[in-house]
Amino acid sequence: MIVLTVLLLAVVLTCVPYLVTIALAEDPATADASPIYGVTIPPGYKQWELIAPAEEAAPLDELRAVIGNQTALDAYQAGKLPFPDGAILVKRAWKRKQSPEFASATIPGEATTVQVMVKDARKYAATGGWGFGRFVNGKPVDEAQHRTCFACHEARVKSRDYVFTKLAP
Repeated sequence: MIVLTVLLLAVVLTCVPYLVTIALAEDPATADASPIYGVTIPPGYKQWELIAPAEEAAPLDELRAVIGNQTALDAYQAGKLPFPDGAILVKRAWKRKQSPEFASATIPGEATTVQVMVKDARKYAATGGWGFGRFVNGKPVDEAQHRTCFACHEARVKSRDYVFTKLAP
């Protein structure tokens, strides 16, 4: 019995540093989460439906498309505000450029950002129920940039549940 106890203790002491390292390691699922909010880029978002396109003038000179998951789309179509928990909006942005095939057409160039809003009234109560994420090349931008998200939405579109984009006709 003593031999078994000593053997078990040796195994546990050998494994503990390894287990602690695993426990403290950054989870791959959160490695690309936005600071402050913990928002990630939703899987499969590129297949979501279009809510509305937009064009951003200089100095950004971007084409943008806001897309949404089914929860967001249903809320838009029903004219339901506030958005329900689970609604996710994603803004994709590209540098705009002239089409080489059609001189008067502007087309997407290099991708610039992916911006995400996730509705969870309880988790994000301090920011109107929304969590924010801004990503460049799939990686979240710094905390300072994320600190500006809610203030901008609150100052301009608080009456529309903090959402700029309206459903395109």
